[in-house]
Amino acid sequence: MAIVRSAMSRHLYNSKLSKFVWFANRFGAAEMIRKPLRLLFAPVIIPFLAKKSLPFQSAELDYFYHRYNMTWACERCLEVPVGRFYLEQFRERRILEVGNVLSHYFPVRHDVLDKFERGKGIINLDIVDFAPDKPYDLVLSISTFEHIGFDDEASTTSDQKIRAALFACRNILAAEGKLVITVPIGYNPHLDRLIREQTLGASREVYFVRTAFSTWTPADRPNALKKQYRRPFPYANALLVAEFTASP
Repeated sequence: MAIVRSAMSRHLYNSKLSKFVWFANRFGAAEMIRKPLRLLFAPVIIPFLAKKSLPFQSAELDYFYHRYNMTWACERCLEVPVGRFYLEQFRERRILEVGNVLSHYFPVRHDVLDKFERGKGIINLDIVDFAPDKPYDLVLSISTFEHIGFDDEASTTSDQKIRAALFACRNILAAEGKLVITVPIGYNPHLDRLIREQTLGASREVYFVRTAFSTWTPADRPNALKKQYRRPFPYANALLVAEFTASP
């Protein structure tokens, strides 16, 4: 545990100065002004946002608007409904979430693993070091893999650590289990290269692109990969939902 706490204390998210520098580099200096304003006016803006939905597999997903992490202004408006969709598919089965995201929006009953974020019930381990007693039917990760080896300390390149994390997730799946990750396009160039070269190893990929500030539409791989992060709209302008089977 001492080792875990030491790593957490060094992580840039837990240093105020480093966090400001990181935020400006990743999201632009202007967003340091816009984000507080969005948070301040969120209670006024959200009630007036149009109700929208998007087809996804066998369901119609309603956009999710919430003040925390400004889901109404970024890709979380889709990622949270996608996460709920898979939780519903695997209800009453063993589920692990890698990266503590969904519990910020609604109560969760599944296991949560997050190397850095502290909280009740959160397992503070690196996924590559996690060895559960039983396999999981679903491993779910929302907007976490793009940070692996890119926004945290790593002894390897980001793409190598991402591959190792994917292998670790697939290795703890039950025989018929499923790994699902959502990642923004354009944030991590190492991850983008894996996606572009089709070497992630996904069994299924679904792409969405942003066509207006709060409008998303299904897209194919080439169109999604053309999109830039932060341009023309804040945060992601393209999103990938990838499914993986258990390791052979």
